[in-house]
Amino acid sequence: MGELIRALCLVAVLEGLFLFVAPNGWKRAAEQLQALPDKQLRIVGGIVVAVAVIALWVLRAV
Repeated sequence: MGELIRALCLVAVLEGLFLFVAPNGWKRAAEQLQALPDKQLRIVGGIVVAVAVIALWVLRAV
């Protein structure tokens, strides 16, 4: 459980850094995401999740 909390905190740090360093770029990216259909967003989200899970699995084995 501790690892999950640390991982969520790291995600929050990264999200905050993006907002702090490039707020205009983040706004443009959010606008572009809003223009995509839900099906396409779900596909992209699924791919990101799959890649992240595989990366975690590989890194855990190292």
